[in-house]
Amino acid sequence: MAEFFASTARGLVEPLEQELKDLGLKVTDKTAGGVYFESNWEGCYKANLHSRMASRILKPILDFTAYQPEELYNMILRHDFTKYIKPNQTLSIDVSVGDSKMSDQRFIAMKIKDAIVDQFRDKFGVRPDVDNYNPALRVVVRSVKNQFNVSIDTSGESLFKRGYRKDVGEAPLKENLAAGLIKLSDWDGKVPLVDFMCGSGTFMIEAAMMAKNIAPGINRKRFGFMDLLNFESETWDKVVDEAIAGEKEEIETKFYAYDIDNKVLKSAKENAKAAGVDDVIEFRKESVATVEPPVEKGLIIVNPPYGARIGDEDNLRDVYRDMSFTLKHRFKGWDAWVLSGNKELIADLKLKSTRKHFVFNGNIECRFLKYSMF
Repeated sequence: MAEFFASTARGLVEPLEQELKDLGLKVTDKTAGGVYFESNWEGCYKANLHSRMASRILKPILDFTAYQPEELYNMILRHDFTKYIKPNQTLSIDVSVGDSKMSDQRFIAMKIKDAIVDQFRDKFGVRPDVDNYNPALRVVVRSVKNQFNVSIDTSGESLFKRGYRKDVGEAPLKENLAAGLIKLSDWDGKVPLVDFMCGSGTFMIEAAMMAKNIAPGINRKRFGFMDLLNFESETWDKVVDEAIAGEKEEIETKFYAYDIDNKVLKSAKENAKAAGVDDVIEFRKESVATVEPPVEKGLIIVNPPYGARIGDEDNLRDVYRDMSFTLKHRFKGWDAWVLSGNKELIADLKLKSTRKHFVFNGNIECRFLKYSMF
C-alpha cells in the first residue's frame, strides 16, 4: 500500500475525511489542509474521479530537513524520479516556502529541477524539459521551518475543475467548496434545494450530481496520473465503468436555481446540461425580493455577494435586507444556509444563526451560517 494526501480548502477536512472513508479508503491522518490515506493506485484513481471536496491527490515521496542549497540538492537525489516519466517528457516544480533559511521559491525550484534532470542525464544522456503549463510530472514542494515535503501530483489540473463549467460569473464559487458546503449543511439528498442567487449554478449542479451519483471527475479528459509510467489503463477503465454503472438516471429530488440576470441564467443552464443534470434543475429569473417557495418545504443554500470582489457594499445592504424579509415572511418552516465573507453585511439579515462553520473561499475567510425560519 502507498500513502496519498488529499488536499482541500480550509474548513472542509472533516467532510473530506468521511468522503474518503465512504470510498473504502483507509484514512491514516489529517491536517488543517487535507487528509492522508493508504491505498493502491486503484484507490488513487478512485479518489481523483470521485472526490467532490479534494483539491488535489498527492503522493508524498520525500520528507527531510535542509538549510543549504547543496543539502537540498543531495536530498532530492535520494529519490529516483526517472521511474515516473520518460526523458522526452516534461516536468514542473511547484514550491511554496515559509519561515525557512532558504526563502527564494524560484531558487529552490531551480535547485530541485537541477537535481531531477541530472538524474535523467546521468541515466539516459538526455533530460526532460520544463513545462509549467502542461507537464507530465508535477513535483509539489512545501517547506516550513526548513522541513521539506516533496510530493508527486496525481491530479494534474485542480480537481475543482470538473469540466462542465464553460462560463462563470465574476466571483465564481469553486466546485469542491460548493460540494463541501452542501455536505456541511447535512442535506440528505432528498429534500428539495433552492438557491436564490445561483450565479453559474454551482450549488445546484453539485447537489444534483450528488443525488444522481455522478462522479465529479467523469467529464474530465485528463488526470496527472495518466502521464506516469506506472499508469494502469485497464484499472482506470474499470474505475470509470463502475462509476458510470452507479449513476442514477432518474431521481425524485428537485432543485430550483434563481437569479435576476438572464445572461447568468443562460450560462448556468449550459453548465447544468454539460454536467448531465439539467433535467432536475428548474432555472428561473427571480429577484430575491420577490421569490416565492416553489414547494411546501425544502432547504435553501445561497452564496450572496459580499463586497470583497463584486458589488458595492452599500448597495448590497439592500440585497441582504430583501433576503431577510423573504426568508422571514415567505419561507417559514424552512432552513437556510448562507455563505458570507462580510460580517457587517450578514448582520443586516437581522437573523440569529443556529449553526456556524468557518471556511475559506479562496483567500477570503467566510462564515457558513444556518438560519431556521421558525
